[in-house]
Amino acid sequence: MRLFRVIISGLLLGFASLQLQAQVGINTTNPLSTLDINGNLSVKTVTLTGNGSGNGGAAIPINDGVYISVVPQATDDKFQLPSPIAFPGRVYVIRNIQNSVTAQLTTTAGMFFPKNSTVGTNQVYMFEGSNRTVIVISDGLNWTFIN
Repeated sequence: MRLFRVIISGLLLGFASLQLQAQVGINTTNPLSTLDINGNLSVKTVTLTGNGSGNGGAAIPINDGVYISVVPQATDDKFQLPSPIAFPGRVYVIRNIQNSVTAQLTTTAGMFFPKNSTVGTNQVYMFEGSNRTVIVISDGLNWTFIN
């Protein structure tokens, strides 16, 4: 019985130390980060079509995917990110794939801050020549956007 307790204690201690220093490697035997990928990475892509109501209409929620193609049907159709507070660290790549129609990116909470800026905004307009593609990253309070 004593030997059984020693074995169980050893296994539990081994599992506990494993959790403290867990690193996962994909196609590598020596992971250097929590997740270390030696190869390509694919992410879920989603296409969202606007509702054609423009600036005055309801926003289309962005709640799935990582690479998001937005297709506004009217100028300033809204596409809304979730709260950055609820999803700290979340990253999206968003692209307006319409050549001549502006998309408006909004959020349920917080603001958008351009990289290297302390001045925030409540929306980002995405159109040919300006913010056609943006990467947005939640810092836990707001979204930082990079174009």
